[in-house]
Amino acid sequence: MTEEQATVVAPESSAPTDEDVILELNDVRTYFELDEGTLKAVDGVSFNIRRNETLGIVGESGCGKSVTGQSILRIVPKPGDTQGNIWLRRNGETVDLASLDPSGREIRDVRGRDIAMIFQEPMTAFSPVHSVGNQIMEAILVHENVPKQAARDRAIEVLSQVGIPEAERRVDALPHELSGGMRQRAMIAMALVLRPKLLIADEPTTALDVTIQAQILRLMQDLQKEMGMSIMFITHNLGVIANMADQMVVMYLGRVVEQGSVEAIFGDPQHPYTQALMESIPRIGLTRGERLTSIAGTVPVPLNPPEECGFSSRCPKFIPGRCDAKVPDMLETSPGHHVRCVLYE
Repeated sequence: MTEEQATVVAPESSAPTDEDVILELNDVRTYFELDEGTLKAVDGVSFNIRRNETLGIVGESGCGKSVTGQSILRIVPKPGDTQGNIWLRRNGETVDLASLDPSGREIRDVRGRDIAMIFQEPMTAFSPVHSVGNQIMEAILVHENVPKQAARDRAIEVLSQVGIPEAERRVDALPHELSGGMRQRAMIAMALVLRPKLLIADEPTTALDVTIQAQILRLMQDLQKEMGMSIMFITHNLGVIANMADQMVVMYLGRVVEQGSVEAIFGDPQHPYTQALMESIPRIGLTRGERLTSIAGTVPVPLNPPEECGFSSRCPKFIPGRCDAKVPDMLETSPGHHVRCVLYE
């Protein structure tokens, strides 16, 4: 890669003008001011999601994927604070969600109606003392002026839509009375009951066995086609991304280190972290006794991180004096394919 082939990508500060872009993040930073210092959970993240598109976000635990989703909906727990721009196109206008009061009426109107979220663990996301149906009905009654019976009927309809048998009876079940797969389907039903424009799916299949995982992923694809919605799919499973996503973002230590189409990144992974993730995938054909490839070390805690490449302490291609001198710029190495690494400067 020559200097002429790689160009620095500077973040734009104006609202997106492309009508197909439903959500755009520009230099989003979510910091937690703690007694020990500043924890930079999300540190300058920029990407966009287009209509009817699935964007996959991958990375190890602790890379900032879930906090990015929480930042979009403005549900980051205290003392977290979000800065930057989160542009959402709704009702023919562009709204900066980062500028809204996290507890204000406008952002509460966005949650569920325009953007919905499937949380990582449905057993903790659902209230244990209220029926699944009541929790789905609450979303309807908060956003729409409809009778309670109409909300109940719609809850039963959406439970049937996501493949829960005997929905008329299951609507009154408590979360612990449902199996893991059914709880996950009920969580999807609650997220989709208002037909949002964007669905944020945070590790929706992590706790499920592989057969149920396949059913849930197929269900999400079918509902996406039926409703014409966009999906932001957060996972650490590259196999899921390969099957589900159109575009892909790789995060490490709160930053985007590589992004582009799924075909481009799987065909030519460029950041050493992305390459290491690809090499860590179990493969058929290993000889008996051969060890799986792993990434040495762990993701560091982003507490007062130094101004250097976050992956430098684990990178096999580490260059002293370059990788630890500054945070690398985001470079466009080919049309639509971006990487944050000094190897391409």
